[in-house]
Amino acid sequence: MRSARTLPALAAVALAATGTLTLHATPARAATCNGYVGLTYDDGPSGNTPALLNALKQNGLRATMFNEGQYAAAYPAQVKAQVAAGMWVGNHSYTHPHLTQLTQAQIDSELSRTQSAVAAAGGGTPKLFRPPYGETNATVKTVAAKYGLTQIIWDVDSQDWNGAGTDAIVAAAGRLTGGQIILMHDWAANTLAAVPRIAQGLAARGLCAGQISPTTGRAVAP
Repeated sequence: MRSARTLPALAAVALAATGTLTLHATPARAATCNGYVGLTYDDGPSGNTPALLNALKQNGLRATMFNEGQYAAAYPAQVKAQVAAGMWVGNHSYTHPHLTQLTQAQIDSELSRTQSAVAAAGGGTPKLFRPPYGETNATVKTVAAKYGLTQIIWDVDSQDWNGAGTDAIVAAAGRLTGGQIILMHDWAANTLAAVPRIAQGLAARGLCAGQISPTTGRAVAP
């Protein structure tokens, strides 16, 4: 038997699947934003992106989508949809390699091709960069700086990539404090299901989903 608190998540999934379900619940929003957090989703865009964007919009959330260049090139309409939904688009390399194992020229290719692919798809020129696996070194940072990219890691790992359940993902978001950033992924079904409860949890704590500043690398007011 499903608990009542899972129903909004199931409704969001159903809406994404059918496009016909209407949710009448008011999205959870903090009455006053006492701080901002950065919600981030890696590895998109994909066929899962529309459902994620629907869930975020329905719950009054904005996020930074760290796109892989290869997928931005393959799914340009989804990059446009991310921007249209009020999200911010960042660079997550072109093929998701272990950048610290590559030459400087190879790193340059990964970042520059992604900048071009995202821009060509209508996502603008990214100002934020997340290295795959969070792996970085001086060479990676140098190349990122060459393209005007601020490297963004994370403060809280949702572990959705490691099979974390919806409850665990919601709990991870519950550890966020003002200015902090959480790692999540575009493709994770449990992450999609967690969106309504993440929104509720943030609102209950007076936190709002913000933009990640290219200057400070922290979440700030949009």
